[in-house]
Amino acid sequence: MEKYEKIQVVGRGAFGIVHLCRRRSDDALVILKEIPVEQMSRDERLAAKNECQVLKLLNHPNIIEYYENFLEDKSLMVAMEYAPGGTLAEYIQKRYNSLLDEDTILHFFVQILLALYHVHNKLILHRDLKTQNILLDKHQMVVKIGDFGISKILVSKSKAYTVVGTPCYISPELCEGKPYNQKSDIWALGCVLYELASLKRAFEAANLPALILKIMSGTFAPISDRYSPELRQLVLTMLNLDPSKRPQLNEIMALPICIRPLFNLYTDVGSVKMRRIEKPLSTGAPGRPGARVPVRTRDRGIIMTFGSGSNGCLGHGNFNDVTQPKIVEALLGYELVQVSCGASHVLAVTNEREVFAWGRGDNGRLGLGTQDTHNCPQQVCLPAEFEAQRVVCGVDCSMVISSRGCIMACGSNRFNKLGLDKIPAADEPDAANQVEEVHSFSPVQSAPLNTDRIVYIDIGTAHSVAVTEAGRCFTFGSNQHGQMGYSSRRSSRVPYALPGLQDITAAACGDAFTLAVGSKGEVYTWGKGARGRLGRKEVDCVKPNPVQLDENHQFAVTSVACCHGNTLLAVKPLFEEPLSR
Repeated sequence: MEKYEKIQVVGRGAFGIVHLCRRRSDDALVILKEIPVEQMSRDERLAAKNECQVLKLLNHPNIIEYYENFLEDKSLMVAMEYAPGGTLAEYIQKRYNSLLDEDTILHFFVQILLALYHVHNKLILHRDLKTQNILLDKHQMVVKIGDFGISKILVSKSKAYTVVGTPCYISPELCEGKPYNQKSDIWALGCVLYELASLKRAFEAANLPALILKIMSGTFAPISDRYSPELRQLVLTMLNLDPSKRPQLNEIMALPICIRPLFNLYTDVGSVKMRRIEKPLSTGAPGRPGARVPVRTRDRGIIMTFGSGSNGCLGHGNFNDVTQPKIVEALLGYELVQVSCGASHVLAVTNEREVFAWGRGDNGRLGLGTQDTHNCPQQVCLPAEFEAQRVVCGVDCSMVISSRGCIMACGSNRFNKLGLDKIPAADEPDAANQVEEVHSFSPVQSAPLNTDRIVYIDIGTAHSVAVTEAGRCFTFGSNQHGQMGYSSRRSSRVPYALPGLQDITAAACGDAFTLAVGSKGEVYTWGKGARGRLGRKEVDCVKPNPVQLDENHQFAVTSVACCHGNTLLAVKPLFEEPLSR
């Protein structure tokens, strides 16, 4: 007990005493479970060992954090996070008959939902989910699941046969002695949701046989009609007697009733805080739309993906297609501020300047040092002084731009489209200084991309464009269709400064064309013009020419994105018209 100072006993659990302690190293309050191993039966020792094993596997802002375990005076001591706000059961009890509003119910419910989703993804069943095992922080805004003493780790089987859990929360299949899997935890979660809405348990009786009868018949009083039909229906579906008809956790997350409260959560890494966010839904750019991977983020930084799961580009730990937006659970707890999708890979950057990559790994496009494909987000190793600000995915490559305007890139450097060739001046590099492919993020070496401060960058199929702090626009890569902006279609590996463009604020690349936006909202395009790519009737154009926007209105361009042969401009009126009286 050198590390901890006991303050008081705060509980006596099934297997021992629970102490509130002060950690001497930082004065933090922690919980210390004292489990007298020698006095326990074999099953009790296994349960205590199981809790430690389970807690080590879990790392989630809505699950009580495990610190360590050690032996002290023939007792097993388990140190874990302290939640000073009491249990959810106590919180509900103090409400007496004053029902919670629906927003509060869903605020608590989606946190428990995320935590249980994390547990199930680790192939663990909680098996004793109840309001007494759900704890609150000091502000009673953050909920944390605890007490994993009788959890079951599913190593090879998908079902567990032991009947455990608190009687009021056990599912009908357990009452019948049938095997069960995650759907029994979903039943218990339905009981918790019912309790939040009704301030009482769904199933209660004077004795165990009567309780079992109620559970087996699915008999419970309906929740108040003050709540939305969607909430009432959710309770009914989770408490369906047939386990196969209860929804999966990801299906619950995708329900409209759950999406808003999920997005209204804000997680600050390290110490979890919550605040309300009322901004409308936004999609996952700035960044190019992916060929198969639509992505959504919100102010909390949750990322959701859907579409084709080939190459693992959805980030769900598998290669399955997803038809509804699904949270990338591996990134819960990180506040994502920007994402970018390539044809089959994704990059994301957090508010702490961390970069994650996943999907197809050919050409080293993920920047992880190999060409391996990953179906779950992997953190990218970048220099400590490099503060990533924005990520960009190409078809077979990636770029990261820092807060200081420096660029690092990885993947295919064909035609020097990433600026990785060693070019100190305007001369063409010899073969020794040409780079065809790199598998880890490396600094650009082509002047002036490695000397000027870059504020905006984008990657096309075979070329790229960069904008400097001074408003100059550079293109580099293939010039097959005139997308570099030369007066001729000559080929060069040297970055080209477009002489006619000044005060450029943003730029974007399509498959074989380029677009730039000036400080006054003017838009220029050049390159391949087939199928209206350039916003004009002409076909190809090897030099930047302006695009005529709506003549009747003046617009300021706020954002731009190109994908293959299409362009999307986000605009706002340059002068707001006065409101009519």
